[in-house]
Amino acid sequence: MLISYDWLQELIQINKPAAEVAALLTGAGLEVEGLYPYERVKGGLQGIVIGEVLTCEKHPDADKLRLTTVDVGGETPKQIVCGAPNVAVGQKVVVATEGATLYPFTGEPFQIKKSKIRGAASEGMICAEDEIGLGESHAGIMVLDTDLPNGTPAAQYFNLQSDEIFEIGLTPNRADAASHLGVARDVQALLRVPYTLPNVDSFQINTTSRHISVEVLDSEACPRYAGLTISGVKVAESPEWLKHRLRAIGLSPINNVVDITNFVLHELGQPMHAFDADKITGDKIIVQKAKEGTKFVTLDGVERTLRSTDLMICNAEEPMVIAGVFGGKNSGVTSETTTIFLEAAYFQPASIRKSSQIHGIKTDSSFRFERGTDPDRVILALKRAALLVQEIAGGEVSSEIVDVYPQPVQPFTVKVSIARINQLIGQPIGQERIKEILTDLGISITEESETELALSVPPFKVDVQREADIVEEILRIYGYNNIALSPNLATSYLAKFPKPDPEVIKQSMGQMLAGAGYSEIITNSLTNSNYYEVAGGEPDASLVRIVNYNSADLDVLRQTLVFSGLEVLRHNMNRRQKDLKFYELGKVYVKAGDKYQEKTQLALFVTGNATAETWQQASQKATFHQLAGVVQNLFTKLTRDQMNVQPVEHRYIKNGVTYYRNEVPMVQMGLLNESITKKLDVKEPVWYAELNWDYLIRNYSNNLVAEELAKFPEVRRDLSLVIDKNITFEQIKTIAWRTERKLLQQLNVFDVYEGDKIEAGKKAYAMSFILQDKQQTLTDKVIDSTMNRLMQQFERQLGAVIRK
Repeated sequence: MLISYDWLQELIQINKPAAEVAALLTGAGLEVEGLYPYERVKGGLQGIVIGEVLTCEKHPDADKLRLTTVDVGGETPKQIVCGAPNVAVGQKVVVATEGATLYPFTGEPFQIKKSKIRGAASEGMICAEDEIGLGESHAGIMVLDTDLPNGTPAAQYFNLQSDEIFEIGLTPNRADAASHLGVARDVQALLRVPYTLPNVDSFQINTTSRHISVEVLDSEACPRYAGLTISGVKVAESPEWLKHRLRAIGLSPINNVVDITNFVLHELGQPMHAFDADKITGDKIIVQKAKEGTKFVTLDGVERTLRSTDLMICNAEEPMVIAGVFGGKNSGVTSETTTIFLEAAYFQPASIRKSSQIHGIKTDSSFRFERGTDPDRVILALKRAALLVQEIAGGEVSSEIVDVYPQPVQPFTVKVSIARINQLIGQPIGQERIKEILTDLGISITEESETELALSVPPFKVDVQREADIVEEILRIYGYNNIALSPNLATSYLAKFPKPDPEVIKQSMGQMLAGAGYSEIITNSLTNSNYYEVAGGEPDASLVRIVNYNSADLDVLRQTLVFSGLEVLRHNMNRRQKDLKFYELGKVYVKAGDKYQEKTQLALFVTGNATAETWQQASQKATFHQLAGVVQNLFTKLTRDQMNVQPVEHRYIKNGVTYYRNEVPMVQMGLLNESITKKLDVKEPVWYAELNWDYLIRNYSNNLVAEELAKFPEVRRDLSLVIDKNITFEQIKTIAWRTERKLLQQLNVFDVYEGDKIEAGKKAYAMSFILQDKQQTLTDKVIDSTMNRLMQQFERQLGAVIRK
């Protein structure tokens, strides 16, 4: 977005250099990405002055040249050879002095040098309009009517004030600043210098002879629509001042009426459109959604297919404009236009954004409408444009202002805590200063206490609707650089970190288990006390007994999920469903003395085949390691803690392990005892895991750690160890990690052998070791040394025999 400093000063008087204002705006969130000088005429007429022709004689050696002396304000006149037929004594002329660079209207720039023309010295150049870039005429030299003294810079005569242009990188949340008025509002808050709105007090309705009615059929997409007619308009070229304003911000002038709508857009931030009133069939404007598939030719000559979501400005017969986006080919003013209908509206941003994206059209109007304009500036903009049209293009206002605004857009109401403001800013800045900033920004204080402010935020601040937004507004005006840094390094967390939501974790866990082929079961918390007698006689005192008149069999609350899960397995197996994977997350209950304990467990059941029979492979029975792999994946989602692994000690499980953390059993898993499964008529082996869900949730930790990819390669070395059968992989792993913490990245068993080729009571492990140094490439010497230390520890602590 480009903002003219000269134009800005028409709205607010600033007694600071443009560079200083740029720094202030950047600090306030309007980042000035560039500050550029703008010259109405390229070169700014530097070195070009007003002179007076003192003498004019025929050149002795050229019939078409004149030999002149010109007073340019120096000690002595300059001799200049001139070829213009209209040069004469006593004229005030434009003179390019030696060293000046001229930028002609067409052609390349050139520098004026002292030279000889047909043998006569020439110390400058008397200029025509096109030679200095002021116009296209080359009929003769420019003859000025002025009393300015000789030597006066020509830029002064032509009123070529210099300007500086701010290039602002406007962020999406600052739609309120997408105009010179919007920037002026920020400058006003920063410098506490009042800005002034354009004066429209002279606006009046001259006649009501040309009324155009307005009907809004979609007030949600178009909350406000206003317009008026101006008759007797003469469409022509814009005056120089208006063209200068538009060119300064990168726009090309078109004609006086269109240029005025663009001028008001960039001055007040209100997009407008001027219709040729004679093309509004039926003298009626209808604002409505388009019919799906309607063909519409836009101003650029492209035929577009309208969607039912497109908001259109129509006459009584056909659409004329894609509202807020782009005009139709036959909707705009032309040189034959004599009566115009000026439109100013407020459109719902989402509606304009959708049409702009669907048709791939980005305009200055859509840029502002789709971010949010000011509904309270519609009438001001309309009157401002009407006055400018009358001043520049003539005519008279020939209708009342039609303003369709059934439900006025209300200000946002926000409550803010003074303590929260100070916390987010990082230091107290005083309640009076807070109120001062808010008031300067146009935010009204409706209620006030020592601890809280109730605020009314004007609709043009579309992105200021929460407490945090108010704090941002205060801080950007107060100044980020005014926040003192602590002398000590510290961090304060602005946001509260909520405890993990057990329901979210449960859902995530369920998705993971479902992906692994497990189905969820939900069983009754009431069960039969006889199950516990089967299990070896749980003391009666620990059972939570229930007086259940409906079913004498369901007389206790369950102490484990094992039996209810086995009942589900039996039910499915009796219906010839034998390959089963179930999980249940449920409550269990225990009585301890005169108190009752309620716990949550996660139980996993696996029985039958783990993989189905196919032409590629035979079916495979479920194994302990397949269940253990799922449990390991659950741990990855629930905790990052290291755990101790021991053989299982559970009254219902054998041939398994228990994972401990801080001596608390986290999971116990293995094969369910046959005595229990057979009693419940489950004839197949059942692998079972029981997780302490309450403890896992209390100690939930799933903070991912990101590391840079290692630059140096891994190295793999294999070992074959012959060890006693009672030695576990966990023991080997513990010794390995204790021996080598830095280089060892991973170890794995890829083959196990038990047979007649080795000693009875022994087993052979084939193991792989992955080594890596993240600082340098490993050498053979370091690798061999590391592996030797590992082998020595295996031999010493486990009595292992290394097979070489």
